Amino acid sequence: MTTHLSVNLNKVALVRNTRHLGIPSVTRAATLCLQAGAAGITVHPRPDARHIRAQDVLDLAELLKAWPDREYNVEGNPFHNLMDCVRDLRERGLPVHQVTFVPDSEGQFTSDHGWVFPDDAARLQPLIADAHALGLRVSLFMDADPDAMAAARAVGADRIELYTEPYAAAWGTAGQGTQLARFAAAAQAALDVGLGVNAGHDLNRDNLAAFAQQVPGLQEVSIGHALIADALELGYDATIKAYLACLGQ
Repeated sequence: MTTHLSVNLNKVALVRNTRHLGIPSVTRAATLCLQAGAAGITVHPRPDARHIRAQDVLDLAELLKAWPDREYNVEGNPFHNLMDCVRDLRERGLPVHQVTFVPDSEGQFTSDHGWVFPDDAARLQPLIADAHALGLRVSLFMDADPDAMAAARAVGADRIELYTEPYAAAWGTAGQGTQLARFAAAAQAALDVGLGVNAGHDLNRDNLAAFAQQVPGLQEVSIGHALIADALELGYDATIKAYLACLGQ
């Protein structure tokens, strides 16, 4: 199966926000990534707007109207500003295809854990239903725990996004194989209960190919920090093509 590459543009916005010049342009970055073959764009608009801002969410949706074969994934904590963002897009008739629910706290430096079941089930279920009512696919950010996948499916999730930092941290160490097997087992457990499988966090040109080859049913990887860092040296076109090559494309 083809694993789609969704490019997270948060770090482009972070650099832009250090000045008031509007550069680098988030929409220009998205255009270059899409032209190079990226299957979609991801943004994570946090409440403090330290990188992606509400206007960026709108501008990128407007841009993606011209790319009907690509996907727009908006991620974040559904108890903060995420649902307001996607409702606004829907009310304007703008494209958004997937929401990824991430259990970040306000001001959290970066995502570092997945949802916990059964603890989070009761409060997630109505928000998943709300997203479905908007016509959106729902992915839950999850640790690589095979035993949690049935619970994620039971609350109505369509996919899970495996939080891959433990795999990335183990890359090149004696624990690499153990972590890879752990993620493969979690993905298989998700597939067994009818969930789609996404993945993201610290995936890069070194560790992506092995992950994509060994983790079953991988539909999408969302990559931001490493990809944007590579683009600073290689340019967007060469970088996207390098990541697609890691995915066997």
